[in-house]
Amino acid sequence: MNKFYIDADIKKAETLPAGFYKSQEVFDKLKENVFVKSWQWIGDENTLVPLSESVYPLVLLDNYLSEPLLLIRNKENKTLCLTNVCTHRGNLIIDNPKKAKNLICMYHGRKFGLDGSFQKMPKFNQAENFPRPCDNLHEFPLKKLGSHLFVGLDPAFDISEVIDVMNERIGFLPLNEFKINESLSKNYIVNCHWALYCDNYLEGFHIPFVHKDLNAVLDSSSYTTEIYEHANLQIGYSKSGEEVFNLPEGHVDFGKNIAAYYYWIFPNMMFNFYPWGLSINIIKPLSINKTKVAFITYVYDETKLNAGAGALLDKVEREDEFVVEGVQKGLQSRFYKAGRFSPAMEKGVHHFHMLLARYMNDIQ
Repeated sequence: MNKFYIDADIKKAETLPAGFYKSQEVFDKLKENVFVKSWQWIGDENTLVPLSESVYPLVLLDNYLSEPLLLIRNKENKTLCLTNVCTHRGNLIIDNPKKAKNLICMYHGRKFGLDGSFQKMPKFNQAENFPRPCDNLHEFPLKKLGSHLFVGLDPAFDISEVIDVMNERIGFLPLNEFKINESLSKNYIVNCHWALYCDNYLEGFHIPFVHKDLNAVLDSSSYTTEIYEHANLQIGYSKSGEEVFNLPEGHVDFGKNIAAYYYWIFPNMMFNFYPWGLSINIIKPLSINKTKVAFITYVYDETKLNAGAGALLDKVEREDEFVVEGVQKGLQSRFYKAGRFSPAMEKGVHHFHMLLARYMNDIQ
């Protein structure tokens, strides 16, 4: 596999080559080099483990990483994330969410504490050098934005830096009061490579051409992108009369008509804050040309749901799908090799491609 190179100077840089999106070898390597080395949003603790001494099993990016995890809220109300795989023979320990004072594997009765520590095992009296540290359940790093949980399998960066950046602008919002709305949450299957979907999200360049309704409420001339090490922010400014945030005095954007804060976290997470609440988009690879996009909706002010930049999200999504599926088809051409970036409008895509190249080249 060739090394990937993206010039740090956007005025000179070319995009990732078409082969990046067409190679099964690259797709498989992205799993270990990018997804294992980054973080994933897994939900909010108030929904998944609302009570002390409760457990919640999940599979991280099923059909791609497929890593069995166990979210636990212990007696002291501390939330942690462990492997859900027994250290004896690899059986899943917990199959369904429930209250629990300890963890017992139903296969041979191995018992663990809610901190993952090995406690006892039948018929192992004659085993030498037992138990060992590896008989405890592996614990994964867990970080929070409000009640929202992020887990890393073997992360190469600290997501706390991203959370701190987000809190600079959205820290005034009472995130713990945002309520998940199942009826407004849905999944989409998109026939494209997962990174193409992210490419599209990371620039507002296409909005006037693809999203007529969204363009009618956003001031495209003021649209800005701010770049951070493992995240970036697109700020949507409202045209007069549209719904905007009521920003407190002292806020970095106080006095501005902010319609939306669009945060992207490397590699595949979007946190879209609107005056009515939060739309989380998780981009889940299924195959080289098929992606599952999960929209998870948290509502704070229902009266603002159908106004401003946060309205008609399903329509915007369908328009994005049409475009990225067209790109997926176009990349099959023998005559398209790579493109160039607009220095004014595609800073986010350029940033994403540089990160992908860095991680695929074994994180230089």
